[in-house]
Amino acid sequence: MGRVAAPRRVLAILPAAPGVYRFRDAAGRPLYLGRATDLRSRVGSYWGDLRDRPHLRRMVGQVQRIEALPCRSGHEAAWLERTLLETAKPRWNRVRGGLEVPTWILLDDGAASAALRVAHRPEDAPGSTAFGPYLGGTRSREAVAGLQRALRLAYAGDRLGGSERDMARVRQVRPEDRAERVAMVRSVLGRDPGALAEVSALLVAHRDAASAALAFELAARIQSELDALAWVCAEQAVMDPSSPDATLWGWAGGPMVRLDVRGGAIRRWTTHAWSPTAGPTRCAATPPPWQAFMTAAARLAAALEQVQVEPWAAPT
Repeated sequence: MGRVAAPRRVLAILPAAPGVYRFRDAAGRPLYLGRATDLRSRVGSYWGDLRDRPHLRRMVGQVQRIEALPCRSGHEAAWLERTLLETAKPRWNRVRGGLEVPTWILLDDGAASAALRVAHRPEDAPGSTAFGPYLGGTRSREAVAGLQRALRLAYAGDRLGGSERDMARVRQVRPEDRAERVAMVRSVLGRDPGALAEVSALLVAHRDAASAALAFELAARIQSELDALAWVCAEQAVMDPSSPDATLWGWAGGPMVRLDVRGGAIRRWTTHAWSPTAGPTRCAATPPPWQAFMTAAARLAAALEQVQVEPWAAPT
């Protein structure tokens, strides 16, 4: 395989979208694997001012090839980085896995009340409905706070105390509203776009009202809840405990991209040279739910292959 092209040529191909990237040296050994919400900007930053990160300056001088996998959301990129690093940590990565904590959001829908909470293991609450996993305990808690604020689930119970009944009356929440609000929670956490848009609109109204009342700290908190809700509801399929083990193939005339799904997560990412006759045969074996993901990965790999033929100079 050739050497990396001048940065502007590679950066022109990388999408300004979420994904993971990997640097390799002249011998093809992985140097570093990272994630980005904007692949083009993030990868380009390594060839900018690195005075505050001298260890990366030493690494960049060894980079001779760049690979990237596009993802459908920043959340998906975060999961993919984590599961790949749990399997194999390149030399310049400092942490195996990620810094965010995996969590689940649990919905308890009892006979008289309903509640949301965050747990580190779904089995901690038998009988609850578990949604997830999600990366980031803080984000999960903020998403729950946003759902509670928008839907007032805590005030839709049958056994409220006196002060709670007063709050329910003020907020115009009735016990008979509980089933509808629980259904909305299920739809939002099930990534239904219409339900997410409806709840987000409610939170935007709360945020704007807080700003109009000069309650800027509250407005900022609600904005964090909006961002967290978007994070947990973002499309992602690279971590799904229910996914069966599979080998995924993608080919678009360049390197063959292979991803290994084991234990509900993508654990291995490799590329191979492949012939025009064998490539389509392998791709046909990829399970249908992964076809679009692997096609995008293969197209980006083929485009990067075309420009990685000249040395990529280290920063001066």
